[in-house]
Amino acid sequence: MQIGIFAVGRLKSGPEKELVARYLDRLKKTGKAQGIDFTRVNEINESRAGNAATRKREEAQALEATLSPETVLVLLDENGKSFDSPGFSEKIATFRDQGKRAMIFAIGGADGLDPALVERADLTINFGAMTWPHQIVRILLAEQLYRAVTLMAGHPYHRV
Repeated sequence: MQIGIFAVGRLKSGPEKELVARYLDRLKKTGKAQGIDFTRVNEINESRAGNAATRKREEAQALEATLSPETVLVLLDENGKSFDSPGFSEKIATFRDQGKRAMIFAIGGADGLDPALVERADLTINFGAMTWPHQIVRILLAEQLYRAVTLMAGHPYHRV
């Protein structure tokens, strides 16, 4: 199964970008044996529309343009479901084992996600009740994806 990340906003050079790259590199190397192939990070600029509803709609349209109807869409949103790391890993493995060929994790813009996109999503998750900057969400997602494949592999990276 191919996994990608779609993000509204771009990471600038610096430690956050380096840390994300490090985890995604580990994911690429470890994931293949588990049937997980990390493909890409697709970044778009935030919409410049005059109101939040239009910005969310434009950002959602940009995401939808990259998806096939069969792509599993996972949104990161404060209203999503919380998982522990083993549960997150199991959810990804379940989609893989169901024969899903592609999965995209989407990080919306500062205004949140368009309601139509939430309707389309196969899963909506959160990384806790706190509000996180987009750069940190990207780091958390990259690390948890890497952790998920190490759990699938029985690798000792994850310790209870």
